[in-house]
Amino acid sequence: MRKLMIAIACCLGTSVAADEVVIAALGDSLTQGYGLPEAQGFVSQLQRWMIGAGADVRLINAGVSGDTTAGGLARAGWTMTPEVDGLILALGGNDVLRGLDPDVSRKNIDGILQAADTAEVEVLLVGMTAPGNYGPEYKAEFDAIYPELAEEYDTLLLSSFFAGLTEDDETPDLSALRGYFQPDGIHPNAEGITKIVERIGPAVLELVTRIEGG
Repeated sequence: MRKLMIAIACCLGTSVAADEVVIAALGDSLTQGYGLPEAQGFVSQLQRWMIGAGADVRLINAGVSGDTTAGGLARAGWTMTPEVDGLILALGGNDVLRGLDPDVSRKNIDGILQAADTAEVEVLLVGMTAPGNYGPEYKAEFDAIYPELAEEYDTLLLSSFFAGLTEDDETPDLSALRGYFQPDGIHPNAEGITKIVERIGPAVLELVTRIEGG
């Protein structure tokens, strides 16, 4: 609809006011804001960051605690409603925790990206790396999912949800960053989310630029 309105305006020689950009954050407990008041969660903090950056963006929290890539695929269709212009896709952590076959995870993420492509929804894909305890082959296969699919579908890519907690943009050693996590050692606290948002925010602005330029 955004593209259609711009095209009509150009043909008629008129201008239309820029519409609010709507972005859904499809993820698991990290996106949902597990263990935090709503105002301190990922989506709420990112919303405030975007407003501070002057972006006319409305974020939708489509995070479900405990969700796997299969769960994300199952709800991709009703998450990407006609009003949704962009998608932050951050899934895979629970697949790793359960030791699921990387090929299954890849097919599920591929399915979500196919759905986004069909719906003409621009995507920021947030990567994930597997720990080494499943063996080097598992890790190599899982880690390759995100950059390879990002290239295939020409999506934006952020290396890791936790990239903001390190300077080199790699998945950090979470045990060395206890001060940014809740007592469970898995979910970031409010301060950790703030640092994460400071890193992902510019990538979301780039997503907005893609949407508005599309």
